[in-house]
Amino acid sequence: MAQKVAFITGGNRGLGFQTALDLKQGEEAVAKLRAAGTDADVIKFDINSEADHQAAYDYFNSKFGRLDILVNNAGVAGGTFPGTGPEHRASDVPLDLLHKVFETNFFAPVALTKTLLPLLKKSPAGRIVNLSSILGSLTLQADPKSPIYNAKSFAYDASKTALNAFTVHLAYELRGTNIKVNSAHPGWVKTAMGGEQAPMELEEGSKTSVELATLPENGPSGGYFHLGKPLPW
Repeated sequence: MAQKVAFITGGNRGLGFQTALDLKQGEEAVAKLRAAGTDADVIKFDINSEADHQAAYDYFNSKFGRLDILVNNAGVAGGTFPGTGPEHRASDVPLDLLHKVFETNFFAPVALTKTLLPLLKKSPAGRIVNLSSILGSLTLQADPKSPIYNAKSFAYDASKTALNAFTVHLAYELRGTNIKVNSAHPGWVKTAMGGEQAPMELEEGSKTSVELATLPENGPSGGYFHLGKPLPW
């Protein structure tokens, strides 16, 4: 099957937009994608709306009868990077902020994936990519020699650790099927979240998601990757 049906949440800007563009090699976001040769469409979608989850299912089910690729890209930072405010500290993080970050970065992707999974099971090669972060690695966060040891942002980091757990558990559940589930660390990228001080451009930051979204039959599942290399959990 040459044509893939992909749904990328948060695809109107940043890494989601670049991932949509790169899956084809090359309103406003849709116009740009189509100009680059991508057969794209846009649907109203709020990651925190269960009604929108069902509307997305109805759209893909009625138009294509399946879904080949789901990239859970939408997310929030919970604070500025780098930062020193209470949102970054485990001892006094505002609980309402913690709930908000987890709702968007963890609970909503889990709920959306659950809703769309029946369509992914109809694909001959379903791929689920969860946009995580190296900041969700407990191994690296606990290692004083790690380059991210001092890059602590509790609400965001913990939400990505939880998302990684979802990757591991869902991949285990779907073992023996045609669906592969992996976590992607895009890198520190120049986006609204990453800021202009980030060293990576969008084109490089989208590479990991694209690679995991287009894995061959013998590709990995249940992994955590950055530019083709595994990361420690």
